[in-house]
Amino acid sequence: MNVKTGDTVVVISGKDKGKQGKIQKSFPAVEKIIVEGVAMVKKHQKPRGQGMPGGIVEKEAAIPACKVMLVCPSCKKATRVGHKFIEREGKKPQKVRVCKKCGAAFDN
Repeated sequence: MNVKTGDTVVVISGKDKGKQGKIQKSFPAVEKIIVEGVAMVKKHQKPRGQGMPGGIVEKEAAIPACKVMLVCPSCKKATRVGHKFIEREGKKPQKVRVCKKCGAAFDN
């Protein structure tokens, strides 16, 4: 997966096409992610103890990671992700994600 928790992404297909949001949680084993405000579903929830009301709750559902593209922080466009090794003084090279359009690094 080329996306991580906290990244800003845009949905490229499905009913929420064009929506943008941050990744709240990622599940690398099944290659799914939860994006805030995307794939909203209604869940019928029973009250669990005092002070917790029951009812119909709206929450985000997991979507496949292949349905989103990372938004570059410098050029503000949806882009593909490349990988590059950056040399560090006295340490082994660090692998970082880079924008395929402008070449800016996502990871610092």
